[in-house]
Amino acid sequence: MPSLVATDLDGTLLHTDGTVTAYTRQVLAELDGRDVPVVFVTGRPIRWMDALWEHVGGHGLAICSNGGIVYDVARHEVRTALTIEPDVCLEVGRILRRAVPGTTFALEKTGGFALSDDFVPRAETPADIPRGTLKEIVDSTVVKMLARHDELAPDAFWHLVEEHVGSLVTTTWSSTGALVEMSAKGVTKASTLERLAGSLGVAQADVVAFGDMPNDIDMLLWAGTSYAMENAHPSVRRVATRVAPPNDQDGVAVTLAGLFGLER
Repeated sequence: MPSLVATDLDGTLLHTDGTVTAYTRQVLAELDGRDVPVVFVTGRPIRWMDALWEHVGGHGLAICSNGGIVYDVARHEVRTALTIEPDVCLEVGRILRRAVPGTTFALEKTGGFALSDDFVPRAETPADIPRGTLKEIVDSTVVKMLARHDELAPDAFWHLVEEHVGSLVTTTWSSTGALVEMSAKGVTKASTLERLAGSLGVAQADVVAFGDMPNDIDMLLWAGTSYAMENAHPSVRRVATRVAPPNDQDGVAVTLAGLFGLER
């Protein structure tokens, strides 16, 4: 029986409309009552997590920004941050603007968000978000760079970014568009989950993980037992050891109920 559950959010634990169902909350609460930590491991920044913290569990920890941050929910503070060096951010920007014209950038930081002048958000953003040249908005608190291209296909853009800057940062993608996420070199959901599990005294073999997109692959490969959602990207289904029902059918909760012998 697993000693730690690690689950992605969007396309995995959450329904397509972004909600956590009553049944899923019931299963997570039951595991929390059994002192089984359920850790959210997400590409989401902290600022997109406010409505979900209550579901993390009594241990009060979540991994955000693709492993860049471990957040202490009980204290409402960043426990650890694995940042990208400012010089690396600027070098990545120089290389990609030259190699893949039309690339624009945004920065996730431990304390907020910043946009390059030419980055056009797909959703409404506060008017006070810092904007400027990459040099003006980069600092020592960047945990994730976002690179976007409005004309290239997602797979094609990811491969181009990996080809040109993969030696400087860790690249991945988790959206349906051509938006590539970059963390500090060697930082992934898996690497941070491994450190967190170790700090909790949980062995790799006792971790069960769930995911649906390429940024989950390293985590699924590392966990002792891994589930790709039925709705997962084909590359994710190829590496997972098992398949869970779709996210819109409470696939994570249904699978956990079976693993832990919970009644529905």
